[in-house]
Amino acid sequence: MKNSTVPILNPFEMGQIHFDAQLAWQTLFTSTHHFFHINRLEEYKDMMKFPLPPHRKMVFDFVFLTSGTSVRSKGLDSYQFGANTFFFLPAYQITAHKSMSLDAKGFYCHFDSEVLTKNFQSKDLFADYSFLQFIGNPLVTIDEETTQTILFILHRLEKEYKKSDSPDFSIVQGYLLALMSEIRPFVKTEQKVKINAASQITEKYKSALAQYSYQKQKIRDYADILSVTPNHLNKCVKATTGKSAHELLDDMLLLEAKVMLKQTGLSIAEVAFRIGKTELSDFGRFFKQKTGFTPGEYRKKD
Repeated sequence: MKNSTVPILNPFEMGQIHFDAQLAWQTLFTSTHHFFHINRLEEYKDMMKFPLPPHRKMVFDFVFLTSGTSVRSKGLDSYQFGANTFFFLPAYQITAHKSMSLDAKGFYCHFDSEVLTKNFQSKDLFADYSFLQFIGNPLVTIDEETTQTILFILHRLEKEYKKSDSPDFSIVQGYLLALMSEIRPFVKTEQKVKINAASQITEKYKSALAQYSYQKQKIRDYADILSVTPNHLNKCVKATTGKSAHELLDDMLLLEAKVMLKQTGLSIAEVAFRIGKTELSDFGRFFKQKTGFTPGEYRKKD
């Protein structure tokens, strides 16, 4: 079951946090926007409100840069990327888009999982593309020759999206699968084959944190999920990230608290309770120690 406490935004709700409220942003998109969308970054980025706050989406998405740079997070990890690089985000993963340079150009695309998996066994399909997985590395950098092929595919997807009638989703699926097949050879070796055992356990721990951080706030609970001892889990996380397992748990709880403070009408006491802080004073100390702001100050902050 997906974590339902943090708002999970559908594509139209995403517009409310991505664009200035005074813009008639709804008119920018077609009637199939909730299912499939593609646009050029240079046509939209100047209307967007960076940094975009942490959120989850119901759709898969990717950003592909042809120039410029951007900073975006996936779960607890932040990534800076530049030209000829994709950033992929799976549905329901928490993310924040921190910045995009003034010279950034390229494409943004999102799609419902059904667009990609119709007539396929989704489990097998996602296993083929690690960048679509919850714990996969989101970045794929391609060479100049392949970039030309990718741009042709993206232009074809854009043309299909802008058709006066509804897009042919079998064509959209074909182009998306072609795109992913083209870039798969550029997935880093460590993503495709094997990473060390400590890194593997750490990535699984991060994935579990993203899914269960409200229900479980004890390291032993996560150790049980991963079938390891708490001590072994902590050693793996420390060796991989330099932080303890408890510090990563605190990082995730803080991220979730920020989302609820900014994007829900929950009282501060309710936010505290939902991340396992039964005493409001404990939550206040925790939040201020991590951010320098009280929860109330953070909620009012632009």
